Amino acid sequence: MTTLTLGKALNQGLRRALADDDRVVLLGEDIGTLGGVFRVTDGLKAEFGEHRVVDTPLSEAGIVGTAVGLAYRGFRPVVEIQFDGFIYPGFDQIVAQVAKLHYRSRGAVRMPITIRVPFGGGIGAAEHHSESPEAYFTHTAGLRVVACSNPADAFVMIRQAIASDDPVIFFEPKRRYHVKGEVDEHASLADARPMGVATTVASGRDVTLVTYGALVQTARDAATAAAEEGVSIEVVDLRSLAPVDYATIEASVRRTGRLVVAHEAGQQGGVGAEIAASITERCFDFLEAAPVRVTGHDIPYPPAKLEQHHLPDLDRILDGVDRALGRPNSLSGVEG
Repeated sequence: MTTLTLGKALNQGLRRALADDDRVVLLGEDIGTLGGVFRVTDGLKAEFGEHRVVDTPLSEAGIVGTAVGLAYRGFRPVVEIQFDGFIYPGFDQIVAQVAKLHYRSRGAVRMPITIRVPFGGGIGAAEHHSESPEAYFTHTAGLRVVACSNPADAFVMIRQAIASDDPVIFFEPKRRYHVKGEVDEHASLADARPMGVATTVASGRDVTLVTYGALVQTARDAATAAAEEGVSIEVVDLRSLAPVDYATIEASVRRTGRLVVAHEAGQQGGVGAEIAASITERCFDFLEAAPVRVTGHDIPYPPAKLEQHHLPDLDRILDGVDRALGRPNSLSGVEG
């Protein structure tokens, strides 16, 4: 086992993928010589050359379109979108081409494209640099959408995404890039947990708390804080947002009888809404209370000095748990 930051774990995962398969090609703005804004691709151009780690023009539509062409020719392109808010110029390519070509061609064309997206807030960035666009892509049939939350998963899941014949939107919680954890650099993909399977990261009996990405650690902290008051929270890291591993969530909710879903994206039409509705349908007879959502507010992402009021924190998550338990709380009535 090696201690790595999440960013370095992704770097090592990309290195392994490049070394294991000559068809893997990285594309993105400043990913080569600079090593990416977050240095996730640092050193890879020097090791594998400029034809495998390609610095592209500043055009997301061009980058994704080039990846489609490479996939047609048998390559396995890995695209970096520099910041979450920059993905929209490439949106048409992703939802109209990447997501549909396999289906449209009746399986004759495969699109093994991985699109890496640093997402979420918490770094005090400027406009367009802190967003949570995941719901757009979970709504798009033909795409797999995943989000890592820790170094061990980052190392394995990026390799699984690249090896997949399906196109994968790979969300990386940018404010967790420097968080360290133990990574098995010799881990085999054959023995690893599939990227479509959720993980229970804290066991509990009173409430099921479902989340993903940067909020997984916040949820674990909430479980620790709640335990001091005698409340037992089970925390489930979704890992995959499309498809969702409902079997794991259902099994947990059938034990606890209560569900809280947390994410940084806005509440309206979010991933949490779909999970809450689906679990209500699947576990209605087991629920002791209505599911609760703890989310970002339904506003454009606020300026850096105000983002702490927008992002769900430990207190807001604990308030959501209290609401699910029917307990009074000073934050009751606060949106999200």
